[in-house]
Amino acid sequence: MTPTNRPPSGLLATCVLAFAASMGLCVPARADDVRAAPLLPAYKAECAACHIAYPPGLLPAASWQRLMTQLPHHFGTDASLDAATVTALSTWLTANAAQGRRAAPPPAEDRITRSAWFIRKHDDVPAATWKRASIKSASNCMACHSGADRGDFNERNIRIPR
Repeated sequence: MTPTNRPPSGLLATCVLAFAASMGLCVPARADDVRAAPLLPAYKAECAACHIAYPPGLLPAASWQRLMTQLPHHFGTDASLDAATVTALSTWLTANAAQGRRAAPPPAEDRITRSAWFIRKHDDVPAATWKRASIKSASNCMACHSGADRGDFNERNIRIPR
């Protein structure tokens, strides 16, 4: 103890964090967590018109930047937007993009389903499962993750349809 009968500030901070953790008041972030970001209304309106509004934390910033510059050829579809919308979406996607293990390396063709973390998380899913009529493809997150549109990919909530 210091002369004022208080522990040194570093020790106090360590004790407070240890107590909070033991009480379940804080949970350390994992490198694989999807960063929660409130959906930009324009992103939801434009992107979710054709597919779920994938959480920006599923791809690294470089992938989002390339996707936004290739909207006239977006996976075989013309998804062109006006310049102001492209700028707003690009800025938001980049600011909320994947970091850490989820960001490296950028996936082939900037496809979420070809990222190393996606493959690692789904390595136990047989190829035939993706072909089920109720699923159709690995990009149909909502088929198994009912909260995917909210960024909820918690493994406890997975329901693989028949």
